[in-house]
Amino acid sequence: MERPAVHPYIPIIIGVISVALSAIFVKLATADAGVIAFYRMLFSVLLMLPVFLLKYRWEISFLKRKDWIYSLVAGVLLAFHFIFWFESLNYTSVASSTVLVTLQPIFAFAGTYFFFKEKVSFKAILSAIIAITGSVIISWGDFKVSGTALYGDILALIGCAFITAYLLFGQDVRKRISLITYTFVVYSISTITLFIYVIIKGESLGPHPSADWFWFIMLALIPNLLGHTLFNWALKWVSTNVISIAILLEPVGASILAYYVFHETLSVSQITGGIVVIMGILLFIVDPRMFRKLKLHKKT
Repeated sequence: MERPAVHPYIPIIIGVISVALSAIFVKLATADAGVIAFYRMLFSVLLMLPVFLLKYRWEISFLKRKDWIYSLVAGVLLAFHFIFWFESLNYTSVASSTVLVTLQPIFAFAGTYFFFKEKVSFKAILSAIIAITGSVIISWGDFKVSGTALYGDILALIGCAFITAYLLFGQDVRKRISLITYTFVVYSISTITLFIYVIIKGESLGPHPSADWFWFIMLALIPNLLGHTLFNWALKWVSTNVISIAILLEPVGASILAYYVFHETLSVSQITGGIVVIMGILLFIVDPRMFRKLKLHKKT
């Protein structure tokens, strides 16, 4: 295999920082949650459009009826993930919201069990119990602070469930079409869904302060197109497990940024619950065989 131009860990770190900035950009924008989500997806689609038209548009003809149905459902689920997660940031802290969204792997194993009949190991069940315990600790601490913080935590959890369902529906389609084509189709459907949502809700599409337009574009460029692209690039040289573990640093990065930008402080329950959640997900993701192989490689 060819050697990468830079060490894969460098793009991964940049990718984590890029994704961690998402919550910060959302809180800096003054528009409604649905409007922020709409413009994030719209600008992402517009930025992808030239590449899609030049190199990938022919793949559309290969999509079957099932692919279109699954892509449609995935796009709608992605739209509502952003609506619930962005809305949660109006009620709870960046730290609580991003930690609860990282429960995604736990939701995923439940989904793969029910939809794809994949076996659930004792380790998976134990990790789910640990991670859910951590989320309860965070939510209980927020409940004692205020009822609105708990409401924000619930919105973040619902948003997490939506993003997991989005990935489950895309799992089958992605086996047949390229990342660019699938992403473009799903992002386009998500944009249309968000537009309909905004119109029904009566949220204003404009005018907005110039600062808001800046944050809309930054959301499309940095978390959407830069962060996820770097993760996909790094997958050529590192395991998916490495990426999954790295993403667990997102709440840490987001919390540090929120401290400096919004002067948000962390409570004991947030720190304790966050650590417990990350421990549970690490237990779920990390395969002990990786370490045995590493030791064997060192000996040889």
